[in-house]
Amino acid sequence: MRMVAVVLGGGVGQRVGAGMPKQLLTLGGKTLVEHCVAAFDQAPGIDEILVVMARGYTGQVKAMLTDAGYRKVTAVIEGGATRPDSTRAALAAIGATAGTAPGDCGVLLHDAARPLVDQRIIADCVAALRVHDAAGVAVPASDTMVITGNGVMQSMPRRETLLRCQTPQCFRLSVITRAHELAAADPAFTATDDCGVVLRYLPDVGVHIVPGSERNIKITYAQDLAVAEALLARGDVLARGDPASPGGDPPEPPASPLRFSP
Repeated sequence: MRMVAVVLGGGVGQRVGAGMPKQLLTLGGKTLVEHCVAAFDQAPGIDEILVVMARGYTGQVKAMLTDAGYRKVTAVIEGGATRPDSTRAALAAIGATAGTAPGDCGVLLHDAARPLVDQRIIADCVAALRVHDAAGVAVPASDTMVITGNGVMQSMPRRETLLRCQTPQCFRLSVITRAHELAAADPAFTATDDCGVVLRYLPDVGVHIVPGSERNIKITYAQDLAVAEALLARGDVLARGDPASPGGDPPEPPASPLRFSP
């Protein structure tokens, strides 16, 4: 099955306060979007990479990625006003080249603001799409969560039932395309992530869980970039086989085998 990774960088990231799209901020000498592209370019299970960028930045990013020699990048296209609009632009571009069997194409939708996605996560996502129609990366919730109303706690869900979503979010092309068609036709649709679109409009399609990583953080605020710098530096040290610094956190344990929900 053809596997296409979509790096979604169509937003401008106003909360990070950088005066430019946050996906063009640098981390360890490379932009966030380039870190994402590099990860998918190195992944054996990925055949193509499509990059979605904010208006006015597609030419700059295309030149940057071309100069860097990422061989799997097939296009850099302009995103839309919202996350769903950018996803739909990507799906249309993929569908235009999918031939007569769009259901045989797997799509991994990844936030350009998550530059530390690793090879284990990507491989597990590819494996999930070979078995299931939809899957999402998630990690356990570490904090107790509450449901509130009017500033008052109303209920407290069991923490063991809660996960924090990350990306990639992964689908057969025919499934995610149909879900977004239904969403676009619904006047009451409100923007959400792609797993949310499938859960709402294709409730009979199970969205299975791929274990994520605490390293796979999203850059939302300026301080998140400093955290990512520390994680990247620590990963480089461990990759060289150097001992961890005294008093530092231990490396993450090996990932558990991929488990799908029933």
